[in-house]
Amino acid sequence: MSIISIILVVFVAFLAGMEGILDEFQFHQPLVACTLIGLVTGNLTAGIMLGGSLQMIALGWANIGAAVAPDAALASVASAIILVKALGTDNISVQSAITTSIAVAIPLAVAGLFLTMIVRTLAVPIVHLMDAAAEKGNIRRIEVLHILAVCMQGIRIAIPAGALLFIPAQTVQSFLESMPAWLTDGMAIGGGMVVAVGYAMVINMMATKEVWPFFIIGFVVAAVTQLTLIALGALGVAMALIYLNLSKMGGSSNGGGGSNTGDPLGDILNDY
Repeated sequence: MSIISIILVVFVAFLAGMEGILDEFQFHQPLVACTLIGLVTGNLTAGIMLGGSLQMIALGWANIGAAVAPDAALASVASAIILVKALGTDNISVQSAITTSIAVAIPLAVAGLFLTMIVRTLAVPIVHLMDAAAEKGNIRRIEVLHILAVCMQGIRIAIPAGALLFIPAQTVQSFLESMPAWLTDGMAIGGGMVVAVGYAMVINMMATKEVWPFFIIGFVVAAVTQLTLIALGALGVAMALIYLNLSKMGGSSNGGGGSNTGDPLGDILNDY
């Protein structure tokens, strides 16, 4: 891997680490991070395939209460680097490298929680420094400390990424080949179960009487015909537009409240 590719990979890792907190440009999402790393290393197709597979798993990762979700940024960056290293050898296929990288991503995501805990602990004194600066009215110092705290999140991913980049490709290949089949297969099955949990959580948040027909239509169309994902996406956009138009018509005829849509929060908001 060239020096320029190494610098770009570390930069993508840095952005992914910051976005794990900011959530503004979504660089920490597997589909984005793996695609960018694949792009800067000349493995765009493999990066997209890995990112898409990991994105399905990451759908079920969410911070709920005091429970912190696995670190999607570290899982995405580290597994993408392992994939690129594996593809640098001649004895492993693309599909095999992707499958093994996905299996490695889940324990890496859990291990990333330890790094997150360390960085957030180090950020506590920074908060006190910001409080002291606020008492003095020093807005510039608050901004600098804020940027420093966010950059710490980026370094949290950039350092492991840099360490992985300097591991020889042969070492990565030996490690992947040494993993027993029961371990890789078990992780792949576990990842598939996490995908199902992710879909269930998303559907549970979206499920209302108005939305269920669209779910049913989507499953039927996907099972009966040979439509591509682009065609299904176009159908989804069309159905969304239909739903928006129907919801506007229903809202104008309700007179401003009293309707029961099956969504308790929506009913409360409609009453106000």
